[in-house]
Amino acid sequence: MSINIGHGLPFLPGNSFRDLTKSAFHRSQTLDFKNGYALPRRPAVGTGQDPLLSVNISHSEKNQLIRDIPNLTYGTDTHRPPPLDFIPAHAAYDKKVLRFYGYFWQEVLHSPHFRIRPVVIYYHLEDDSMCVTEPPVENSGIPQGKLIKRQRLTKNQHGGLYHWKDLNVGMDMSLFGTVYRITHCDPFTQDFMESQGIVLNESESIPSDPYTIHRAQAQQTHIIPYEHNHQLERFLALDRQVLRFYALWDDTDSLYGEKRPVTLHYYLVDDSVDICEHHEANSGRDPFPVLLSRQKIPKHIKSTCEPFPTCVLEVSPQDVKEYFSPEDFRVGEEVTLMGRRFLLYDCDDFTKKYYEQNHPDILLKPLTVDTRTQQDIKRVIPPYNGFGSLEDSLQNCLSLIPEPPKKDVIKLLENDNKVLRYVARLDSQNPLDEGRRFILSYYLSDDMISVFERSTRNSGIIGGKFLEKTRVPKPGSSVENPEYYTPADFSIGATVEVFGHRFVLMDADRYVLRYLESLYNHIPEHTLSSLRQKFGASQTSAQEEQHEGKKCLSGCGLCNL
Repeated sequence: MSINIGHGLPFLPGNSFRDLTKSAFHRSQTLDFKNGYALPRRPAVGTGQDPLLSVNISHSEKNQLIRDIPNLTYGTDTHRPPPLDFIPAHAAYDKKVLRFYGYFWQEVLHSPHFRIRPVVIYYHLEDDSMCVTEPPVENSGIPQGKLIKRQRLTKNQHGGLYHWKDLNVGMDMSLFGTVYRITHCDPFTQDFMESQGIVLNESESIPSDPYTIHRAQAQQTHIIPYEHNHQLERFLALDRQVLRFYALWDDTDSLYGEKRPVTLHYYLVDDSVDICEHHEANSGRDPFPVLLSRQKIPKHIKSTCEPFPTCVLEVSPQDVKEYFSPEDFRVGEEVTLMGRRFLLYDCDDFTKKYYEQNHPDILLKPLTVDTRTQQDIKRVIPPYNGFGSLEDSLQNCLSLIPEPPKKDVIKLLENDNKVLRYVARLDSQNPLDEGRRFILSYYLSDDMISVFERSTRNSGIIGGKFLEKTRVPKPGSSVENPEYYTPADFSIGATVEVFGHRFVLMDADRYVLRYLESLYNHIPEHTLSSLRQKFGASQTSAQEEQHEGKKCLSGCGLCNL
């Protein structure tokens, strides 16, 4: 149903009529899809295909509607929109801050002195907020940093707020009961205030803090006891200074004793000594970190303690007459510590320099000694026992947990499935071995040989595998350093001895000749000539059989003979 309202008539009963000719009442589609995305679409017509009222409005009329300020029923609107050239404060004064320097006066509790604490006052122009911070002073002993967080601050009891027009150099301002004195400002603040017509007062300097000056003055000195002062002086002067001696502990007097190298450290700060033992691999000794822990070693004990059994005697500092000192350690001489003898044979560079400067009368005489605790034992590999391959059995002699011998992976990949095959007969004095034929295969990937016997009917010998795939050494080579067969040794008519069996090579594959010719620099000439002669004779006999009693169609020339 469509209802038309007359122009200028109120929407009341009797002022509307129904359009009987209208048949479309749907609303226009306002959603569209493009490339799978939903997009809004502005309708071209209104409900029921009626034209939109905005279509008939011109561009000038639209601007007039924007600029027109409607009159309210009870008067005009007092909140008019700002002019187009108006810029709000948060945009005009963004990140623009006035910075003033000053100080405030503070009493020191239970002291006649007072403190002068410098501060920095920040005024943010965008929202007229202020904050007060104190620059950190090292070792001041008071909390510093931000004293008043950013906020609008009141200037009087009536609730008035501080404005940048109220600030000036050389004035006092009270904030939360504390009076701050503004002394000067930065160049940006000075330029801004002068551009706004405010004349700044003369800059002042921040007075010095009398409490800090008082603390910086020299304190009263007091006398330190000599013993305590002596220990402190030694600690400050000799800390981390250690004399290092290289020595031999002579323990040959005990059962299974020997001379063992050690390092002796003497700490100058407290005259203590420690001894570290040198550890070597496979020495059979437990790796203790130190032979003697750091301690002061007594040199002479008072006679009052001597009658007491030394096995249960705990020597106290009062019972010791003298401790070991640097004068007791001389390079090239023997020293006895805790009942054990140590031969000092050398020292480091710092120790030599220390003795030259402090004890020039002590001569250091370095010695050349053999510090090896045990002699190198030559490893003897036992003879080959025949079980397994030589390389595999050798791994049992090299480690407790043997590993498989390493293989030439490049050779395995390049020569995989490459086999040189030869026809051989068994060279034997037994008449039963006549007529036995074997296939000798040489594997190029791992230089192994296998022998297979061909079956012959009514021979009484079962054919099959004669020799498992293995490496075959040449006769006469040593067991420890064997020499194995190579393709250069396999010529036609040659004899190959395989674990006591002698084989005579009679024939070979044509691939053997092609492969050996590709390595002619490493193959003897007689091996290549025997193969060429064999294959040349075989080719001639085959052609003769082919042309015998037949007419040759190829024109090879044998038929003309």
